Amino acid sequence: MGRSFASRVSHPRLKWVILVFWLVVAALSAPLAGGLTDEQENDIAAWLPADAESTQALQLQTELGADPDLIPAVVVYERTGGLTAADDAAIAEDVQAFGELPELDGTVVGPVPSEDGEAVQLVVPLNVGADGWEQIAPVVDGIRAEASDGPDGLSAYVTGPAGSAADSAEAFAGIDGTLLFAALGVVIVILLFTYRSPVLWVLPIFSAVIALFTSQAVIYLLARYADLTVNAQSASILTVLVVGAGTDYALLLVARYREELRLHTDRHEAMTEAVHRAGPAVLASGSTVVLGMLCLVFAEMNSTAGLGPVAAIGVAVTLVVLMTLLPALLVICGRWVFWPVRPTFGSAEPSATGIWARIGARIRPRPRSTWIVTSGLLLAACAGVFLLSPNGLTQAESFRGTPESIEGDAVAAQHFPAVAGNAVNVVTSAASADEVAAAVASTEGIAQTGQPQVVGDQALVEAALADPFDSPAAYATIERLRTNLDDAGDGQALVGGNTALNLDVQDASQRDNRVVIPLIMLVVLVVLGLLLRAVVAPVILIATVVLSYGAALGLSALVFQATIGVTDTDSSFPLFVFVFLVALGIDYNIFLMTRVREEAVDHGTRRAALIGLAATGGVITSAGLVLAATFAVLGTLPLTFLTQLGIAVALGVLLDTVVVRSVLVTALTLDVGRHMWWPSALARRPDEPGVPAEEAAPVPSGSGAATRR
Repeated sequence: MGRSFASRVSHPRLKWVILVFWLVVAALSAPLAGGLTDEQENDIAAWLPADAESTQALQLQTELGADPDLIPAVVVYERTGGLTAADDAAIAEDVQAFGELPELDGTVVGPVPSEDGEAVQLVVPLNVGADGWEQIAPVVDGIRAEASDGPDGLSAYVTGPAGSAADSAEAFAGIDGTLLFAALGVVIVILLFTYRSPVLWVLPIFSAVIALFTSQAVIYLLARYADLTVNAQSASILTVLVVGAGTDYALLLVARYREELRLHTDRHEAMTEAVHRAGPAVLASGSTVVLGMLCLVFAEMNSTAGLGPVAAIGVAVTLVVLMTLLPALLVICGRWVFWPVRPTFGSAEPSATGIWARIGARIRPRPRSTWIVTSGLLLAACAGVFLLSPNGLTQAESFRGTPESIEGDAVAAQHFPAVAGNAVNVVTSAASADEVAAAVASTEGIAQTGQPQVVGDQALVEAALADPFDSPAAYATIERLRTNLDDAGDGQALVGGNTALNLDVQDASQRDNRVVIPLIMLVVLVVLGLLLRAVVAPVILIATVVLSYGAALGLSALVFQATIGVTDTDSSFPLFVFVFLVALGIDYNIFLMTRVREEAVDHGTRRAALIGLAATGGVITSAGLVLAATFAVLGTLPLTFLTQLGIAVALGVLLDTVVVRSVLVTALTLDVGRHMWWPSALARRPDEPGVPAEEAAPVPSGSGAATRR
């Protein structure tokens, strides 16, 4: 990063201007950030692949008069041994009460008795408007309270799309505040342990919070006025991403600043040098994350594509805040902020004899055997990938625990051939309605078919599935139905409904895995090539990233099996884990290898590898712990996908920092030597065949090194 920029953010007078500027921005951002929840789009259209057949069918249903905001609630009553007259009377009262709901759209269907006489079910069509996600929970809570007020022994459950939506909304309720405080809590603990200072941790946390509020405000404005899609999932990930990445960048900058304070009497000069030296690595890291996240816009899934800009904005804003506000805060506070271990001018650099310097000395005599053994262990961990099944989660698997909608689905499945509320909807032309209806009825897995509903030149055929709507058998039925309909009518019949939507989501997610993952790898490879001005080093680093990713997935599968008991994952899980492990994990490659390249100019690549490890090993480990802890916070949520994502990213980041960057990459650099920088001029600089252990201590580099010693 240019020395002129570095000198400005640490200028004796401009530092106060920078502080006042960000305080004003924070004051303006806070109320806007608070409104982000109101701009979230959590309806089904905000998640679906835009061009999928089920999405097109949903749009045509709207044209046929079907209200896209209609959400049926299925009320299931059960009494083991058979319903009584008192039960029937209570259910009749409920039907009347539900019929008077202001949110009712149409009429209550039922009660429909089961063949065994032990259950009945009602379908209550609800319409709470376009903001259904936010409004459905209190309506369903009212229905649950009414339905449960029956005779002793009569169990009542509210399930169906409305019940599931209400349970999902309640799972996300208060999630932003919970995640923020939990993430800040674990980060504060780690920073206290890392800095061993009761004061210093405040500055990175303060900067990260400013970055979060500012990024949320920017995203709010874009969502409100520029149609940026934001949902509860992307908003949750934004919180942990900004806090985690922001603290990572802060750790790198503070570590370099503390190093420079030992070489300069003036703290402003020390910060100028720190920003100048560490700035390029932080800028490259942040830019890589931003570009990696923006690759998500090429995804077919709206929810995945929407996450890309949200995450990219969050990291970009964080980068700006951490490289301007944090340097200003540090020089304003002075050296005392490091109390009780103040870095004084001329004091010894502790990393020279630290644990990572000793680890480097152990790797130095046998680098090839070290990287071969380490790679072998990581490959063994990759074997756990075969336990993962990224074919989607069932409704029951989506929640940790068993909310009422899941219990109700299970009860309904015991007593009824097809659970109401999740119909298959086939949209076709009016001229082909009868032929299409016959093709639907003849499809294996379809329990019953209704009469075509004709409106103008379009028709709708509704059918019930013989299997649970989110089961593999139901997905197979949809595939058979689509095959049968290709030959029926005019060949333009479109299959929709929740099962078709879920199937299309799986297909789109698998396509995104195949397309977006290689794209991200290419972007990261290009950025590394430009940063390191080499070809060999970026290729080797990308290979370590892929190996680390596979090991993280494999170990995650074992953890899932041992903890939450679910090895099925969402179809988008491999892509999400790859994005965060590669886009964020590459930070540690950049932190390490930019320092190695810096030192290689004066000391040769092999000695530089040991200097770089000793100088950055501690900060990389601390940064990894912070990022792993913030993502692990997702594991506290009652949603399986976010729990799995948090576990996988946390494991992957720990592997990256403790094993891959610090051991594997260092061993590879020692083995390959100066050829890491091919075809740059640095690859032609003579390299030492071996490095004495006593020369492995980190020393300053660059043209100004001699004047700073």
